[in-house]
Amino acid sequence: MSRTGRRPGAPETREDILVAARRAFGDRGYEATSLRSIAGQVHVDPALLVHYFGTKDRLFLAALEVTFGPSALFSGLDTLEVAEAAELIVRRYLTMLDREQTRDVVLSLVRSAVSSERAATMLREFLVGEMLASLGTLIDQPDGQLRASLVVAQLIGIAMLRHVVKVDAVVRRATTSSSRSSRP
Repeated sequence: MSRTGRRPGAPETREDILVAARRAFGDRGYEATSLRSIAGQVHVDPALLVHYFGTKDRLFLAALEVTFGPSALFSGLDTLEVAEAAELIVRRYLTMLDREQTRDVVLSLVRSAVSSERAATMLREFLVGEMLASLGTLIDQPDGQLRASLVVAQLIGIAMLRHVVKVDAVVRRATTSSSRSSRP
């Protein structure tokens, strides 16, 4: 008689796989990460990853489910002066990047986008569909989408310089700025 129902195993196994995948994609990018390497980090058979996610693409998408929303990053800015809004965006973003899970998601997208057209498409869709749409509504100018794009480019650049290239001045200054912030 064949067995039906859920496979035996700890309920947290799926989340453990996602945590390992976020870290692996963040460290090595999409192309250099294999299902086998992720399975090895969690000490499970690679077939379990296929069971839960189907393909590497679907695991990548599941691992990159956004752990922060643009609404959190850009909320409450419409009543602030431009300089105050800009400072608050940067402080919130640095606070988000200080959280390991958020940092892994951002770095996964950035690192993978340079080596995989599929990952570049996912990053572009996220930036246009989520970040630019949220920020663009706050910028009441004819070139609002361009301005929003430039803000997002700066934010991605901060992540790159701070966590990939590790420019010392950006790492030190960003750490100092985010720890001084009294507003999340």
